[in-house]
Amino acid sequence: MFSIERQSLILELLEQEGKVEVNALASKFSTSKETIRRDLKEMEAAGILNRMHGGAVAVAPKRSEGYELPLLARGVQKYEEKQRICKATAQLLEDGDTIFLDNSSTTMGLLRYVPKNIKITVLTNSIQVMLEAGKLNNENIVVISVGGMLNVKNYSIVGALTKSFAQNFFPDKAIMSCRGIEENSGMTEANILEIDLKRDMMTRSKQFILLADHTKFGLIGAVFLGSLSEVDCVITDPKTDRTRLKMFEDLNTRIIISE
Repeated sequence: MFSIERQSLILELLEQEGKVEVNALASKFSTSKETIRRDLKEMEAAGILNRMHGGAVAVAPKRSEGYELPLLARGVQKYEEKQRICKATAQLLEDGDTIFLDNSSTTMGLLRYVPKNIKITVLTNSIQVMLEAGKLNNENIVVISVGGMLNVKNYSIVGALTKSFAQNFFPDKAIMSCRGIEENSGMTEANILEIDLKRDMMTRSKQFILLADHTKFGLIGAVFLGSLSEVDCVITDPKTDRTRLKMFEDLNTRIIISE
């Protein structure tokens, strides 16, 4: 088991029980106490938990539902669900596609699932997507970074130059996530710095694909991203309540449930 998978499960236990113990975690994951302590240290640095003697407790922040954790912290949340969503999304890609990937924790893992026999061009403002492409070293994946300023908290490129550069492109597919999805409020975001770029790519792309794990439904972020009618395809995980998807069914939006 990779550390990020283990940390995601640790986070789920924290959400359920409010605290975890090193000894119990080491036994549960069949690993050493030192490995668990290292996991907890990394998670504390990301702002996910507070370590204590023998274990850790959940952070109890006084935050609105519109608040968004830093990108690396969000990457731990619902890791397995996000990987399954990425795997399902990759099956929609076609040879020769130019796609836009936003800077979300859901899209970070998409490139590893791209079929080896197709060539795609990726436009992105996500540092993590660029790093993932570098690790894969796949010559069939060409990555184009938009210009602009570095947003350290979210490992993204933002600003007026970012939008200006991106306006040179008309992607076949814009693949994004968001902070929340709600029938009356539509799609909402927490990060105002990236909202203009995302809106622009939604408008300029031939197809807009929304990636959303089950925790996104019912949430309302601080900034309006777009109406549900703009979504061509929504991809989610099996834990999503089917009644939450009726708003997309009513719009005849394609719905894919990842395996």
